[in-house]
Amino acid sequence: MATAYTNATIHTAAGPALESGALIVEAGKITAVGADIATGDADVVDLEGGVVWPGMIDCHSHAGVASTGDWNDHDVNEMAEKVTPHVRVLDAIHPADQAFADARRAGITLLGITHGSGNVIGGQVAACKTAGLVADEMVIKEPAGVKMALGENPKRVGERLKRAPTTRMGNAYVAREAFVAAQEYKLDWEHYEAQLVAEAAKPEEKRKPLRPPKRDLSKEVLVRVLDGEIPIRNHAHRLDDIRTAIRLSEEFGYRLVLDHATEAFKIPEEIVSRGIMLAIGPVGAARGKRETRHRTSASAGLMVAAGATVAVMTDAPVDPVQHLRDMAIVSIRDGLPQHLALETITINPAKILGVENRVGSLQVGKDADFVVFEADPWDARNPVIATYIEGEKVFEFDGPWVPMSEA
Repeated sequence: MATAYTNATIHTAAGPALESGALIVEAGKITAVGADIATGDADVVDLEGGVVWPGMIDCHSHAGVASTGDWNDHDVNEMAEKVTPHVRVLDAIHPADQAFADARRAGITLLGITHGSGNVIGGQVAACKTAGLVADEMVIKEPAGVKMALGENPKRVGERLKRAPTTRMGNAYVAREAFVAAQEYKLDWEHYEAQLVAEAAKPEEKRKPLRPPKRDLSKEVLVRVLDGEIPIRNHAHRLDDIRTAIRLSEEFGYRLVLDHATEAFKIPEEIVSRGIMLAIGPVGAARGKRETRHRTSASAGLMVAAGATVAVMTDAPVDPVQHLRDMAIVSIRDGLPQHLALETITINPAKILGVENRVGSLQVGKDADFVVFEADPWDARNPVIATYIEGEKVFEFDGPWVPMSEA
């Protein structure tokens, strides 16, 4: 049975706002959206002049793998090895983590849950809905990227564990070494497949059995990166690290997304001319290390003005996941045009995660992930009234969240 949500201003993130709009949902998908459209025999929910947004998306979060309130219970970085593209964040997601409930309360319906930045090459990103009991059923794309890190974090880990890398030169070398090994691995498999074709062309009695190369899960993932199937999500703050990220991507020809991108505003033309998308943030966090000294909440606005595809993100729990909208509001205050701000927390992060065909805007055929407000969502005083994921209400406002005492 279809449900029509009517009498609302609907911001689709795909066009102008729809006054007196309606959104019709059936079987978890959007079947119609528009102003003054016929609702037919659908059940009608009158939103009484409220405002509807697409479900918000935080494309760089550690929710569900960095346990809320307990830094001794986290699975953010697999640092037994310096290169770990074979590990999957999916295998560590804890759907009962409080961060998922916080996200739903804040109108966030999808997270890009990422490996941490302790490794030069880390693990595989998962695009994950914020409601559910089983991670496999929450994830809509995996892998949605492979994490990579330059700068202070992998250096610090190398020093602590007394292994490479311990310098920025070492960071770049470790990455090059891994990608060259993946190139060689790909050649080994191509050679094997050519031999199979050659053997198949021989008379059956003259064919020789062939043993395939030994599988390597790490190199298999990096081959998919080299083939353009999976983007690299590169943690880089300082301008020199951003430039190294670009240099490496051009050496090996892979797709690059810059995460944090703290000093990207210093080379906007280089970023935009290459079509590099940016996940900027955490906007509200302290400048806690040398490479974030030039962090500015004007960054998103500067890069949007330059023509870049920008997402604002929290890096939760660095900024709490429920502050995503607030981070966009801070960016508006410091120059991000309000009429372009919604896309930084909806359709642009969906593009970064490669799921814009399903989420990020309110369009026919997409998942019915949407958020309802009573009043202007850009006023931080106005809470989310209801959050829907695939047509199911997963949060309804009944006052501020107050934790109950544990027995």
